[in-house]
Amino acid sequence: MKVVILCGGLGTRLKEETEFRPKPMVNIGPWPILWHIMKLYAHYGYKEFILALGYKGDVIKEYFNNYELMNNDVTLELGRPDHLVVHQKHNDIGWKITLVNTGEATLKGARLKRVAKYIEGDDFMVTYGDSVANVNLDELVKFHHEHGKLATVTAVTPASRFGELTIKNNLIESFVEKPKVGSVLTNGGYFVFKKEILGHLSEEENCDLEYGVLEKLAHESQLMAYKHNGFWECMDTFRDMEYLNRLWNEGKAEWKIW
Repeated sequence: MKVVILCGGLGTRLKEETEFRPKPMVNIGPWPILWHIMKLYAHYGYKEFILALGYKGDVIKEYFNNYELMNNDVTLELGRPDHLVVHQKHNDIGWKITLVNTGEATLKGARLKRVAKYIEGDDFMVTYGDSVANVNLDELVKFHHEHGKLATVTAVTPASRFGELTIKNNLIESFVEKPKVGSVLTNGGYFVFKKEILGHLSEEENCDLEYGVLEKLAHESQLMAYKHNGFWECMDTFRDMEYLNRLWNEGKAEWKIW
Protein backbone atom coordinates (compact mmCIF):
# COMPACT_ATOMS: atom_id res chain seq x y z
CA MET A 1 0.00 0.00 0.00
CA LYS A 2 1.42 3.37 -1.04
CA VAL A 3 1.83 6.22 1.46
CA VAL A 4 1.24 9.75 0.18
CA ILE A 5 2.70 12.51 2.36
CA LEU A 6 1.53 16.07 1.73
CA CYS A 7 4.69 18.19 1.83
CA GLY A 8 3.80 21.33 -0.10
CA GLY A 9 2.41 23.90 2.35
CA LEU A 10 3.99 27.26 3.15
CA GLY A 11 4.15 26.77 6.94
CA THR A 12 3.61 30.48 7.56
CA ARG A 13 3.11 30.08 11.33
CA LEU A 14 6.62 28.63 11.58
CA LYS A 15 8.24 31.32 9.46
CA GLU A 16 11.37 31.40 11.63
CA GLU A 17 12.25 28.02 10.08
CA THR A 18 10.21 27.82 6.88
CA GLU A 19 11.68 30.95 5.35
CA PHE A 20 14.59 28.74 4.32
CA ARG A 21 13.09 25.23 4.04
CA PRO A 22 9.69 23.54 3.82
CA LYS A 23 8.05 22.62 7.10
CA PRO A 24 8.51 18.84 6.63
CA MET A 25 12.27 19.51 6.69
CA VAL A 26 12.25 21.25 10.08
CA ASN A 27 14.23 19.07 12.47
CA ILE A 28 13.26 17.12 15.55
CA GLY A 29 16.63 16.18 16.93
CA PRO A 30 19.05 15.57 14.04
CA TRP A 31 16.37 14.51 11.54
CA PRO A 32 13.54 16.36 9.80
CA ILE A 33 9.98 15.69 10.97
CA LEU A 34 9.32 14.09 7.56
CA TRP A 35 11.88 11.39 8.41
CA HIS A 36 10.13 10.71 11.73
CA ILE A 37 6.79 10.27 9.94
CA MET A 38 8.30 7.93 7.36
CA LYS A 39 9.98 5.88 10.09
CA LEU A 40 6.58 5.15 11.64
CA TYR A 41 5.21 3.85 8.34
CA ALA A 42 8.36 1.87 7.61
CA HIS A 43 8.14 0.29 11.07
CA TYR A 44 4.82 -1.27 10.02
CA GLY A 45 6.22 -2.36 6.67
CA TYR A 46 4.94 0.50 4.49
CA LYS A 47 8.04 1.66 2.63
CA GLU A 48 6.69 2.99 -0.68
CA PHE A 49 6.25 6.74 -0.35
CA ILE A 50 4.90 9.41 -2.67
CA LEU A 51 5.86 12.90 -1.53
CA ALA A 52 3.61 15.66 -2.89
CA LEU A 53 5.99 18.61 -3.06
CA GLY A 54 5.28 22.31 -3.32
CA TYR A 55 6.98 25.16 -1.47
CA LYS A 56 10.77 24.67 -1.59
CA GLY A 57 10.31 21.10 -2.79
CA ASP A 58 13.86 21.12 -4.15
CA VAL A 59 15.14 21.00 -0.54
CA ILE A 60 13.35 17.68 -0.01
CA LYS A 61 14.65 16.34 -3.33
CA GLU A 62 18.20 17.29 -2.43
CA TYR A 63 17.86 15.70 1.01
CA PHE A 64 16.90 12.28 -0.34
CA ASN A 65 19.26 12.51 -3.31
CA ASN A 66 22.13 12.93 -0.84
CA TYR A 67 20.68 10.62 1.83
CA GLU A 68 23.15 7.77 1.40
CA LEU A 69 26.12 10.12 1.41
CA MET A 70 24.97 12.10 4.46
CA ASN A 71 23.76 9.17 6.60
CA ASN A 72 26.49 6.60 5.99
CA ASP A 73 30.24 6.47 6.45
CA VAL A 74 32.08 6.95 3.17
CA THR A 75 35.56 6.41 1.79
CA LEU A 76 36.59 8.57 -1.16
CA GLU A 77 39.69 9.32 -3.18
CA LEU A 78 40.16 12.89 -4.35
CA GLY A 79 40.34 13.13 -8.09
CA ARG A 80 38.74 9.67 -8.44
CA PRO A 81 34.98 10.18 -8.03
CA ASP A 82 34.34 6.65 -9.27
CA HIS A 83 36.21 5.32 -6.21
CA LEU A 84 33.54 6.48 -3.73
CA VAL A 85 32.63 3.67 -1.31
CA VAL A 86 29.55 3.92 0.90
CA HIS A 87 29.71 1.90 4.14
CA GLN A 88 26.12 1.03 5.04
CA LYS A 89 25.30 2.46 8.47
CA HIS A 90 21.62 3.40 8.57
CA ASN A 91 18.81 0.80 8.56
CA ASP A 92 16.34 2.63 6.30
CA ILE A 93 16.60 -0.17 3.76
CA GLY A 94 14.13 -0.59 0.92
CA TRP A 95 12.44 2.80 1.09
CA LYS A 96 11.11 3.65 -2.38
CA ILE A 97 10.40 7.38 -2.65
CA THR A 98 8.64 9.13 -5.52
CA LEU A 99 8.98 12.91 -5.35
CA VAL A 100 6.35 14.84 -7.31
CA ASN A 101 6.20 18.59 -7.87
CA THR A 102 2.53 19.49 -7.34
CA GLY A 103 2.76 23.31 -7.36
CA GLU A 104 3.42 25.94 -4.73
CA ALA A 105 -0.11 27.32 -4.35
CA THR A 106 -1.94 24.00 -4.81
CA LEU A 107 -4.43 22.89 -2.15
CA LYS A 108 -4.28 19.39 -0.70
CA GLY A 109 -6.99 17.77 -2.81
CA ALA A 110 -5.32 18.86 -6.03
CA ARG A 111 -1.92 17.69 -4.76
CA LEU A 112 -3.43 14.27 -4.17
CA LYS A 113 -4.98 14.21 -7.62
CA ARG A 114 -1.68 15.24 -9.24
CA VAL A 115 0.14 12.23 -7.77
CA ALA A 116 -2.67 9.80 -8.70
CA LYS A 117 -0.73 8.18 -11.54
CA TYR A 118 1.79 6.85 -9.02
CA ILE A 119 -0.85 5.28 -6.75
CA GLU A 120 -1.39 1.55 -7.31
CA GLY A 121 -3.76 -0.90 -5.65
CA ASP A 122 -7.26 -0.55 -4.26
CA ASP A 123 -6.32 1.40 -1.13
CA PHE A 124 -3.66 3.90 -0.16
CA MET A 125 -2.67 5.97 2.85
CA VAL A 126 -2.27 9.74 3.19
CA THR A 127 -0.88 11.92 5.93
CA TYR A 128 0.36 15.43 6.55
CA GLY A 129 4.05 16.31 6.64
CA ASP A 130 3.94 18.07 10.00
CA SER A 131 2.55 15.75 12.69
CA VAL A 132 4.00 12.83 14.62
CA ALA A 133 2.07 10.10 16.41
CA ASN A 134 2.28 6.53 17.65
CA VAL A 135 -0.74 5.40 15.64
CA ASN A 136 -1.00 1.61 15.31
CA LEU A 137 -1.10 1.44 11.53
CA ASP A 138 -1.96 -2.26 11.50
CA GLU A 139 -5.10 -1.57 13.53
CA LEU A 140 -5.92 1.48 11.41
CA VAL A 141 -5.75 -0.50 8.15
CA LYS A 142 -7.71 -3.39 9.68
CA PHE A 143 -10.43 -0.96 10.76
CA HIS A 144 -10.55 0.56 7.27
CA HIS A 145 -10.91 -2.80 5.57
CA GLU A 146 -13.59 -4.00 7.98
CA HIS A 147 -15.97 -1.05 7.64
CA GLY A 148 -15.80 -0.98 3.83
CA LYS A 149 -16.42 2.75 3.47
CA LEU A 150 -14.54 5.04 1.11
CA ALA A 151 -12.37 6.86 3.64
CA THR A 152 -10.95 6.61 7.15
CA VAL A 153 -9.53 9.49 9.16
CA THR A 154 -7.61 9.10 12.39
CA ALA A 155 -9.41 11.06 15.11
CA VAL A 156 -7.21 12.39 17.90
CA THR A 157 -7.61 14.32 21.11
CA PRO A 158 -5.19 17.24 20.78
CA ALA A 159 -3.10 18.44 23.67
CA SER A 160 -3.58 21.88 25.14
CA ARG A 161 -1.02 24.48 24.13
CA PHE A 162 -0.57 25.47 27.78
CA GLY A 163 0.44 23.65 30.94
CA GLU A 164 -2.34 22.69 33.37
CA LEU A 165 -2.02 23.50 37.06
CA THR A 166 -3.88 21.98 40.01
CA ILE A 167 -3.82 24.58 42.81
CA LYS A 168 -4.96 24.36 46.44
CA ASN A 169 -4.45 27.31 48.80
CA ASN A 170 -2.06 28.83 46.24
CA LEU A 171 0.09 25.68 46.38
CA ILE A 172 0.58 23.91 43.07
CA GLU A 173 -0.22 20.24 43.68
CA SER A 174 0.40 19.11 40.11
CA PHE A 175 1.79 20.50 36.89
CA VAL A 176 0.96 18.80 33.60
CA GLU A 177 2.60 20.13 30.44
CA LYS A 178 0.33 19.95 27.36
CA PRO A 179 -2.53 17.91 28.88
CA LYS A 180 -5.23 16.40 26.69
CA VAL A 181 -7.98 18.92 25.95
CA GLY A 182 -10.77 16.51 26.91
CA SER A 183 -13.43 14.83 24.83
CA VAL A 184 -12.86 16.96 21.73
CA LEU A 185 -11.84 14.88 18.72
CA THR A 186 -10.11 16.41 15.72
CA ASN A 187 -8.66 15.36 12.38
CA GLY A 188 -5.20 13.95 13.02
CA GLY A 189 -4.47 12.93 9.44
CA TYR A 190 -3.19 9.35 9.02
CA PHE A 191 -5.89 8.60 6.45
CA VAL A 192 -6.68 5.42 4.56
CA PHE A 193 -8.59 5.89 1.31
CA LYS A 194 -10.08 3.65 -1.31
CA LYS A 195 -8.75 4.62 -4.72
CA GLU A 196 -12.26 5.73 -5.78
CA ILE A 197 -11.79 8.89 -3.73
CA LEU A 198 -9.57 10.21 -6.53
CA GLY A 199 -12.70 10.52 -8.66
CA HIS A 200 -13.95 13.18 -6.22
CA LEU A 201 -10.84 15.31 -6.76
CA SER A 202 -9.56 17.53 -9.55
CA GLU A 203 -6.16 18.92 -10.52
CA GLU A 204 -7.47 22.49 -10.23
CA GLU A 205 -5.21 24.08 -7.64
CA ASN A 206 -8.16 25.29 -5.53
CA CYS A 207 -9.40 21.71 -4.94
CA ASP A 208 -9.07 21.10 -1.22
CA LEU A 209 -9.30 17.82 0.64
CA GLU A 210 -10.98 18.66 3.94
CA TYR A 211 -13.25 21.48 2.74
CA GLY A 212 -15.58 20.03 0.16
CA VAL A 213 -14.42 16.45 -0.43
CA LEU A 214 -14.28 15.05 3.12
CA GLU A 215 -17.30 17.14 4.09
CA LYS A 216 -19.19 15.58 1.18
CA LEU A 217 -18.09 12.06 2.10
CA ALA A 218 -19.23 12.62 5.68
CA HIS A 219 -22.63 13.78 4.41
CA GLU A 220 -22.84 10.61 2.29
CA SER A 221 -21.88 8.37 5.27
CA GLN A 222 -18.64 7.35 3.54
CA LEU A 223 -16.17 8.74 6.11
CA MET A 224 -15.24 6.73 9.21
CA ALA A 225 -13.17 7.71 12.24
CA TYR A 226 -10.45 5.54 13.71
CA LYS A 227 -10.01 6.79 17.28
CA HIS A 228 -6.40 7.10 18.39
CA ASN A 229 -5.98 7.67 22.12
CA GLY A 230 -2.20 7.69 22.14
CA PHE A 231 0.35 10.38 21.36
CA TRP A 232 -0.26 12.88 18.55
CA GLU A 233 1.28 16.30 18.10
CA CYS A 234 1.40 18.76 15.22
CA MET A 235 4.37 21.05 14.55
CA ASP A 236 2.44 24.19 13.76
CA THR A 237 4.41 26.90 15.55
CA PHE A 238 7.92 27.59 16.85
CA ARG A 239 6.70 26.63 20.32
CA ASP A 240 5.52 23.25 18.99
CA MET A 241 8.93 22.70 17.41
CA GLU A 242 10.67 23.45 20.70
CA TYR A 243 8.31 21.11 22.58
CA LEU A 244 8.88 18.18 20.19
CA ASN A 245 12.63 18.71 20.30
CA ARG A 246 12.55 18.76 24.09
CA LEU A 247 10.67 15.44 24.14
CA TRP A 248 13.21 13.95 21.72
CA ASN A 249 16.23 15.22 23.63
CA GLU A 250 14.84 13.99 26.97
CA GLY A 251 14.07 10.52 25.62
CA LYS A 252 10.31 11.07 25.91
CA ALA A 253 9.40 10.91 22.21
CA GLU A 254 6.37 8.61 22.40
CA TRP A 255 6.12 8.46 18.61
CA LYS A 256 9.53 6.75 18.39
CA ILE A 257 8.37 3.13 18.33
CA TRP A 258 10.97 1.86 15.83
